[in-house]
Amino acid sequence: MRTGTDPTPRLAACVVDAMAERKAADITVLDLRAAGGGVADFFVVATGSSDRQIRAIASAVEEDAEERLEETPWHVEGKEHARWVVLDYVNVVVHVFSREKREYYDLERLWGDADIEHVPVEDGTAAVELLQPERASSS
Repeated sequence: MRTGTDPTPRLAACVVDAMAERKAADITVLDLRAAGGGVADFFVVATGSSDRQIRAIASAVEEDAEERLEETPWHVEGKEHARWVVLDYVNVVVHVFSREKREYYDLERLWGDADIEHVPVEDGTAAVELLQPERASSS
């Protein structure tokens, strides 16, 4: 389901929604497009409170992305131990951490030159300015 518009912000928004539905904590979007490095356009980072919740969040992301956008991850890592699950969609990389691993790796600090936005739980994707179509098309 590819259109003439950049599907990357739509995928990142889908990820945020799936995470929120599974009650992920501290959902954060990092816009890496201006930061350089070419790793990805977006990182979407969240925290799960247990191994079970981390797996559920990662599974919800995979299911929603495939169902809504026909997107599947290029690479998946960490589901067996569920301390840090990575779903690599190439332009969007999803990180679901345990609290300890998130604090240790601190991706927000590591990518401090990126535009970073914390997702307000009560407002969800609609409040994430980094994922709005007008902003996404102007970057």
